Amino acid sequence: MSEWSWIGSDATKVDEKDILTFPSGVVVGRFGGTSRTGANKNEDAALLWVEEGEWEFAAILDAHQTAESAHLVVETLEGEKERIQSILRQPIGEVFVPLHACIMDMLTEPGFLTRCQEVQGETAILLVCRKANYLWWFSIGDCVAMLHHPELAAHGQYNLNQRHFYEWIGKESTFHGEIPCYGTGVRELREGKNTIFMTTDGLLECPGDPYPGGKEIFDTLDEKSVEEGVADLLHTIGEKGVRDSTTIVAWRIDNRCEATWPGNLRKP
Repeated sequence: MSEWSWIGSDATKVDEKDILTFPSGVVVGRFGGTSRTGANKNEDAALLWVEEGEWEFAAILDAHQTAESAHLVVETLEGEKERIQSILRQPIGEVFVPLHACIMDMLTEPGFLTRCQEVQGETAILLVCRKANYLWWFSIGDCVAMLHHPELAAHGQYNLNQRHFYEWIGKESTFHGEIPCYGTGVRELREGKNTIFMTTDGLLECPGDPYPGGKEIFDTLDEKSVEEGVADLLHTIGEKGVRDSTTIVAWRIDNRCEATWPGNLRKP
């Protein structure tokens, strides 16, 4: 079992490209931006729990003004760790509905919302969980989750979620209204090698726009280890003088379960 979390205000990684590779093969890449273009703080955060060979649960957060809101969410997730991990250990058919309910309970709990009012700033949140041959995500704000498989790439399909601006958790929260605003979904992994990729927006908003979307990102990862690919992504945005911080979580899954095909086509 691997468990890890980080708050950018505790270790800013300004001018520092940091790569962590866990025994499960999950790679975390962090870069706090370049000081020569004005970077002087890091308001990202991340959390990773992995039951090797069984499931991965990852969170990335991108706060603004301060990292207080990201810290609050990571702390709250860690407070729900036992409940969440218990859900993830259930049979696959009994995982994602209760997981969604657990996250909604956590984010709408009156005490949590009161604490949101006490922090300075707001944060985007992206949660991704893989179990068996399925991938679940939950997104508030503008972090991005992507999935690469050749059969999907042939149709130009990379993104799992869409970036949504003006959605946050924190002092000004889209969970303070009568109806919470968020995105969520579940995807079946295709048979063979699937690459799961999560990033905050520094990578996507780098000067020169080297990585405007999934094709350019996965072209960089192609035929490399995930660790080498993430290192190349961070090197490029560092060379181009990105100011905003970037946090990446990525890993590959070799799915041996047969995926769904349309009834009028045969599997290649």
